[in-house]
Amino acid sequence: MSTDARATQRIKSIEIDEDSLAAASRDQEQERQVAIFDLLEGNYFEPVEAGEGPYDVRLSLIENRLAFDIAGQGYERRHLLSLSPFRGVIKDYFLICDSYYSAIRNSSPQQIEALDMGRRGLHNEGSNLLRERLEGKVKTDLDTARRLFTLICALHWRG
Repeated sequence: MSTDARATQRIKSIEIDEDSLAAASRDQEQERQVAIFDLLEGNYFEPVEAGEGPYDVRLSLIENRLAFDIAGQGYERRHLLSLSPFRGVIKDYFLICDSYYSAIRNSSPQQIEALDMGRRGLHNEGSNLLRERLEGKVKTDLDTARRLFTLICALHWRG
């Protein structure tokens, strides 16, 4: 993709619906803030059938479905995604994250590294699933999908 596409086909702002947002631990809140910062610093986000961006995106939960509200120049659309395909990977991701955060405080570097590798693997699995679920709706790269997956998880965290 060209540099010009990267400049316009991107998210310029991201909002997570406060009413949908779950309580989070300090570690989870930090991860959420880093994901937002990194996402806005660099992303590729191209809604199908939209003109040029950039886009404002709002994530929320509506009747147990994930809502992507996307707005750009002459473009406004809501995409609803079932959360069912994400449940298993999100549950496993939370379990390993809990172990990882605990290990950071109490475990050897080898144990921390092993948990981090598992955490990254699950994060990639969730990110790839998100890209599949957005197929035909929004094109994105893996890094953008990873950061969006982190924010989707923020809607589920129970501190």
